[in-house]
Amino acid sequence: MLRPMNLRPIARSLLLAAGLCMLAVPVGAGAPAMKRPVVVELYTSQGCSSCLPADALLAKLTKRGDVLPLSLSVTYWDMLGWKDTLASENNTRRQKAYAAAMGHGAVYTPQMIVDGITDVVGSREGQVLSAIDARARDGDGDNVPIAVHETKDELHIGIGASQDRGAPPATVWLFHLKAAATVAIGGGENDGRTMTYHNVVGDLRAVGQWKGDPLIIDLPRSAMEGLPHDSVAVVVQRGGYGHVVGAAMLPHPDFAPER
Repeated sequence: MLRPMNLRPIARSLLLAAGLCMLAVPVGAGAPAMKRPVVVELYTSQGCSSCLPADALLAKLTKRGDVLPLSLSVTYWDMLGWKDTLASENNTRRQKAYAAAMGHGAVYTPQMIVDGITDVVGSREGQVLSAIDARARDGDGDNVPIAVHETKDELHIGIGASQDRGAPPATVWLFHLKAAATVAIGGGENDGRTMTYHNVVGDLRAVGQWKGDPLIIDLPRSAMEGLPHDSVAVVVQRGGYGHVVGAAMLPHPDFAPER
């Protein structure tokens, strides 16, 4: 049932150069298929029994290299007897912002949003896979190059240029992810179950605005201390909650030391 509800200067130069080189392939008619991962956001809850098949599907999607799956637990199920241990108000606000942008009257779980464009009932595997395939096939113009690099002190994000000079600005989102989180659920519709959630969003925040020109964002480690994560993902998205134009993920248990 659906539920309403600082890089070193040389390294920095290399990072930007790598992104710019990727733009040597023309964008538009005749361009090759999209190479970046398709972003799939699952809005779910530990208190929602109909979310279980969607959670299982997201776990399967984590094994695909052409998809960036994100699990975002929402808070509005908490009132029904179990406080979701992974949920955050940031996740709930993001889902509601999508609902407003897409003209929906309400939010629901399980909902999968594919590349900021299509929303699909997350348990309907065939529809989800079709939406992913459609973006991989038709989204070749939305392939802004992103390079992400960590050191023991900083996280560096390099974003290449766009050939669509008239396009509106895009928000640069940073997601902190945990590859897996196992929860013993003690109430609600899934009372007594032990569930493992995958690519769990522990924190999300806007870290910049991309206007089509090459952009480098340097984030100090101190700004991210205490956030539960073993990987980070960067998503560039028109208007904040519009279609995704670039995405990259950096799996790493901690900030990498200089080599």
